[in-house]
Amino acid sequence: MQIEKFKIISSTNKKAKEMSNLGVAPWTVIVSEVQENGYGRKGEAWYSPLGGLYFSIILPRGNIEDLQTITILAAFIVAKVIKESFNIEPLIKLPNDVLLNGKKICGILTENVIGSEVKLSVIGIGINTNIESFPNELKDIATSLKMELGHEVDNNVLLEKIITELKNQFKTISE
Repeated sequence: MQIEKFKIISSTNKKAKEMSNLGVAPWTVIVSEVQENGYGRKGEAWYSPLGGLYFSIILPRGNIEDLQTITILAAFIVAKVIKESFNIEPLIKLPNDVLLNGKKICGILTENVIGSEVKLSVIGIGINTNIESFPNELKDIATSLKMELGHEVDNNVLLEKIITELKNQFKTISE
């Protein structure tokens, strides 16, 4: 697995789609410390300041072409990893959000890269990990692991666990 790290980019999904057109290998992961134009479903902005975990994965061609199935699988995996890592109980808000104490902690966006047919899918995951505060318009609806736990979390460890789980589950359902 190849991990491409950036300090600041527009969007990890956008970069992943660009890189997939250049022929990078499946399971290449694009991580950025900050996204200037992170987005979610329906193009809604995703607040992506320094401290969060923002990454996209170029998925291999699989038997699953339904983006919602891939998105729900990823939400389940993120919730599972958070629960097992921090002994807290996240809730999945279908189809693409993970909540803690009723507030959004993670958003997931899966997009197909299409030529004459679906070539592959890119899954973007934004997790509010070490964010200390949110702007007024988000503070009632968003939270972070740091705010809930009272301490920072290791983004690299969390990233590794999520990717490992995703690869294992993707292999299982694609066979």
